[in-house]
Amino acid sequence: MIGSPRTKLMANSQIVTDLGDILVVDDEASVVEVVSLYLQREGFQVRVARNGRSALEAIRDKLPALVVLDLMLPEVDGLAILQTLRQHADLDIPVIMLTARRQETDRIYGLELGADDYVTKPFSPAELVSRVKAVLRRSAGVTLNGGGERPLSFGDLSIDPKSRQVIVRGENIELTATEFNLLHFMANHPRQVFKRDQLLENVWGFSEYVDPSTVTVHIRRLREKIEADPGSPLWLLTVWGVGYKFDPGT
Repeated sequence: MIGSPRTKLMANSQIVTDLGDILVVDDEASVVEVVSLYLQREGFQVRVARNGRSALEAIRDKLPALVVLDLMLPEVDGLAILQTLRQHADLDIPVIMLTARRQETDRIYGLELGADDYVTKPFSPAELVSRVKAVLRRSAGVTLNGGGERPLSFGDLSIDPKSRQVIVRGENIELTATEFNLLHFMANHPRQVFKRDQLLENVWGFSEYVDPSTVTVHIRRLREKIEADPGSPLWLLTVWGVGYKFDPGT
């Protein structure tokens, strides 16, 4: 259903990214109106798409700094749009999902596809704006306690915060902004055990109203990308009943 927009996503050679440009994708007029108003009050430029196909066209015409994306959309659903974006590794556009409470499975799947955050309907527009700002800070490489700018090296794993490049066994690994920030933060605090709410505070910038499973999904995605055997990780370890830690090895 989305084959045509997907093949055309990178076709426009005039694509320009505006750091203040937010694309709001939702078929509910009231949601679009309120979210747009609150974002504009904070100085963001806002574009709107009312269905999935229009959203893909808007992204193709001009890459936004961030997408606020409802999952339940006409024509092309939000998960398909997210999957399309993440299939293009060079399009690291942050995405905040809007979900209904009954869509827990879809929320988890969306995080596994690479969504940066989600907000559950009904939601506070002010909270959503705070989430937008936090995600944009993360995408720019800013974390609350992320450590310095020195490169980190742990055997086959190297992390360069200036270039935001991760090399594993000689291969460049593509990470989302949130995945990189999570890995960098934990690697800057080797062997320290973090609860999930501590990681939410330090990497996401907040823990209130956020499902701790967000951390679990991002840890799982990181393991799949950097560990030789995600089922028996060497670096990103679970401390049962507590949280997670980064093991630098010997």
